[in-house]
Amino acid sequence: MTYIFALLAAVGLVAADQLTKYFIVTHFAVGETLPVIEGVFHITYVQNRGAAFGIFQDQPWIFLSVTAVILLVCVSLLIKKTFKSRIMHWALFLVLAGGVGNMIDRLFRTDSFGRHYVVDFLDARFIDFPVFNIADICVVVGAGLIILYFVIDTIKDVKRHRRAKAPVLQGEDACEKKS
Repeated sequence: MTYIFALLAAVGLVAADQLTKYFIVTHFAVGETLPVIEGVFHITYVQNRGAAFGIFQDQPWIFLSVTAVILLVCVSLLIKKTFKSRIMHWALFLVLAGGVGNMIDRLFRTDSFGRHYVVDFLDARFIDFPVFNIADICVVVGAGLIILYFVIDTIKDVKRHRRAKAPVLQGEDACEKKS
């Protein structure tokens, strides 16, 4: 059931990502900003032709290739049911949702010069952070959940390893330790 719910949530997140981007493109000029909380959080329309922090500007095929590989890995892990963890299911579906949301932009959005871009509009000014979108949130949260999954898994392995190395007390030694 979690699997189906996570899939539906991912589809909903892609839809929300695309609808919000459509709203921004149709109601804002590039660079226009609307303070929600002045100096703290703004809605600012940015056409991002690069990756995070503006690296690799105007090289959409790099992003499309890397994104396609990541999406294929996520889909194959989900189809093979490699992980039984709900955390990992959610993580993979979130990464998929974010990857698909930004890939749609990179494939179908171009400026007047034919350059491909991603629509960014969430502007957290209180931390001087680059402008981002819902798809970016999905990727970051999904990646965070993947890290959390492996941290939890590592802790479990360490505990199992310690238990396996602990001496088994028998006979009189066991009775003395209990008292």
